[in-house]
Amino acid sequence: MAEKITVIGAGGWGTALSLVLNENGHAVTIYEYFAPYAAYLNKKRVNAKFLPGVNISKEIIITSSLSEAVKQAETIVLAVPSKFIREVLSRLKTEKLKKGVIILSVIKGIDINTLERMSVIIKKKLGKKIKLAVLSGPSHAEEVGRKMPTAVIVASYDLKTATYLQDIFSNKYFRVYTCKDVAGVELGGALKNVIALSKGILDGMGLGDNTKAALLTRGMAEMKRLALKLGAKAETLNGLAGYGDLIVTCMSSHSRNRNVGERIGKGESLSSIVKSMDMVAEGITTSKAVFKLAKKMNVSMPICTETYGVLFKKNNPKTAVFNLMQRKLKKEDAF
Repeated sequence: MAEKITVIGAGGWGTALSLVLNENGHAVTIYEYFAPYAAYLNKKRVNAKFLPGVNISKEIIITSSLSEAVKQAETIVLAVPSKFIREVLSRLKTEKLKKGVIILSVIKGIDINTLERMSVIIKKKLGKKIKLAVLSGPSHAEEVGRKMPTAVIVASYDLKTATYLQDIFSNKYFRVYTCKDVAGVELGGALKNVIALSKGILDGMGLGDNTKAALLTRGMAEMKRLALKLGAKAETLNGLAGYGDLIVTCMSSHSRNRNVGERIGKGESLSSIVKSMDMVAEGITTSKAVFKLAKKMNVSMPICTETYGVLFKKNNPKTAVFNLMQRKLKKEDAF
């Protein structure tokens, strides 16, 4: 049965998910904040800025009117950068949302001020009138938009909601798994971006495969230490939302976070890199949030700490690597 679904955010990921839903026979509307770009998308039917080379079906409605976009929507997909989430939710709160509407967050970030996950902020802002879920996993928009086989995971405290979303998104190239570990899925998607920045720095420095394998393995140990302390389950971090997303974000040429790290490793400043980008690399702000969370929760995260120092304290990447290698020797632990 065709469902009315609204995607808030016409970035690459929002556009790619819209194409999946449209192909599955649903009535899809994309909300784009900037009216001129919404008009451009309507005319050209290609998201040249964020998903070039992929045609957008004429069946998909594109609008800069939030009221028009969310009217009677049964599911609303939030696909905006984490720094805009509160502004979007404040506007959504004034709209007449359909009773029992599902809000699906596909945002991979942590609030820099409150250190809250996106679903926590959504629930606080929109309250009990919504059903809530999150989606994450190894899924670059560039590949989903080109129908390359992809597997992700959707989590909701209400398994019926997760199963519903699994049904409306899944097709021959987009496979969706379900679970109830909302914290694990969100934290896996956010924390891996910091490790991807670290991996990019190693790439930029020209270091080898041994170094990078060690970083990914010990980076996941750090991710688990923090995520488990914040209520996540180990099996979630061992799956698509953890290892899966970590691998693709650290290894892919599509990864904005890895690319930012590589440029830093080659000597560029973070400020000049950010100024040159149209897209958002969530790992930059997440690195700040993770640094604060690690201190608050008393969790040892040496890789994330050194990465934070390189990004925001202008520490030398070579010194950061040296510091990690010269830490006190210890047993390996799983977490």
